[in-house]
Amino acid sequence: METLKKAILALADGTVFEGYSFGARGEAKGEVVFNTSMTGYQEILTDPSYKGQIVTMTYTQIGNYGINPEDIESKRPWVEGFVVKEPCHYPSNWRFKYTLEDYLKEHHIVGIYGIDTRALTRHIREQGAINGIISTVDYDLISLVEKARAHPSMAGLDLVRYVTCESPYNWDEGLWEMESGYKRYRHKEHRFNVVVYDFGVKLNILRSLVNAGCNVTVVPAYTDADYVLKMDPDGIVLSNGPGDPVPLTYAIENIKKLIGKKPVFGICLGHQLIGLALGGKTYKLKFGHHGGNQPVMDLSNKKVEITSQNHGFAVDMESLNGIAEITHINLNDRTVEGLAHKRLPVFSVQYHPEASPGPHDAGYLFKRFVEMMEEGRIPAR
Repeated sequence: METLKKAILALADGTVFEGYSFGARGEAKGEVVFNTSMTGYQEILTDPSYKGQIVTMTYTQIGNYGINPEDIESKRPWVEGFVVKEPCHYPSNWRFKYTLEDYLKEHHIVGIYGIDTRALTRHIREQGAINGIISTVDYDLISLVEKARAHPSMAGLDLVRYVTCESPYNWDEGLWEMESGYKRYRHKEHRFNVVVYDFGVKLNILRSLVNAGCNVTVVPAYTDADYVLKMDPDGIVLSNGPGDPVPLTYAIENIKKLIGKKPVFGICLGHQLIGLALGGKTYKLKFGHHGGNQPVMDLSNKKVEITSQNHGFAVDMESLNGIAEITHINLNDRTVEGLAHKRLPVFSVQYHPEASPGPHDAGYLFKRFVEMMEEGRIPAR
């Protein structure tokens, strides 16, 4: 049996957790957050929205069903580091190709296990998300805390430039069809041409759009609005992505030019950017929403949906001065989870309607976007 190797997680406030190394050796720095999902660790690892963050899984054992190449949400993992209570070294699933540890090693992701993840989660809930460092090479606690303190804050950083695509591309793969032996379902009927701004887009957003009848073209985050308008799409999607929306001035200016010209649907970071483009403000949440069990109410019909979320910032609706209306609200902390322009075909949600991982309660939002494109306005709700 391999000898256990020591690892340390040190937070910028001086809190230290000692455990064991798994995955790559070395050091990883970032904002430490927790995710409450019980499954879906592979999709979480490959969600570009986690760029800049060390993710702590609150569920006790992670890695039970291994890793497979079909369930990735982007080309590679984006988390800076990974924290679990207990990794599963011997996964059991007919689809798995790699163990979690082998996958982390291959992609140079530093992990730590064997710490009290419950205590860490409670600490983050009480003190807020905080910078930290995982190290398997430096065991000097004072040194590690200083490194964590010296790491830049998430606020004010443009992390999108690290995760966006380099050039435009087309996407035509739909969602899985269970009855077809886990082969991709290629939707044949494309009724709408949609441009997706890639701020760190998850593949299941693209798959869901294809299944909704869209011919999808993905463009880099910095693509000029005039270039997109010349493509004459039926609608525009602003994707999820990592970090603070405020420094993304190039995206905000482009969105201002697109609003009123084409139907626009924003998801997660795209939602925050719409808020800023409409003249509003955003603010940093204490510890964010990360997990697949966030309760959200659709205010149009009072229905409650359980949603998948991953964000650390939120839109201040009061700053919009009545330009938009709140469409969805978080039932845990009453933060804004959705908005719609009162006159123009623009709406957005703070959560992930494509789930992956998570419940599929919010899948109807892609239909709502299609209705918007059909009618040329925000659909009646």
